[in-house]
Amino acid sequence: MKQLNETEMLHRAAAYCSTAERCIQDVEKKIKAAGLSPEESDRILSRLLKERFIDENRFARYFVNDKLRFNKWGRIKINYELQKKGIPSSIRQEALETIDENEYEQTLYSLLKSKKRSTKGKDERDIYLKLVRFALGRGFEGSIISLCLRRLCNGETYEDTFE
Repeated sequence: MKQLNETEMLHRAAAYCSTAERCIQDVEKKIKAAGLSPEESDRILSRLLKERFIDENRFARYFVNDKLRFNKWGRIKINYELQKKGIPSSIRQEALETIDENEYEQTLYSLLKSKKRSTKGKDERDIYLKLVRFALGRGFEGSIISLCLRRLCNGETYEDTFE
């Protein structure tokens, strides 16, 4: 690969940021891979931030929304992944607060309902524990897992319980 100069890398980074929301860490990796000096990298990042190609608040909001809706992750896992991406705690908390509680509970309930159909166990207790482990692995909190499993095991439908 040929060496890119600062201007070329700025255009590529801007194009990269235009395709989807990106955090600073993602863009830094791309710039570092191009082999630019730290000073050039800093200038590119500051320009992208100034021109709002990169906005960590916006990135965090979209990340939370996408991971909940498409990956069916809970708050704990989403928060952890945002932390790995270097998003500050205040931004993470603000983005996590945008989660609608009803949608969150409905997501977990439907996830557990479909998982219960395919889960085999010695008895009901064994199945219950497997479902708890599954939901914890997805990053949901214990209290909401208990609530949804209680409703699911009592044979209640989502509409009966969350309206």
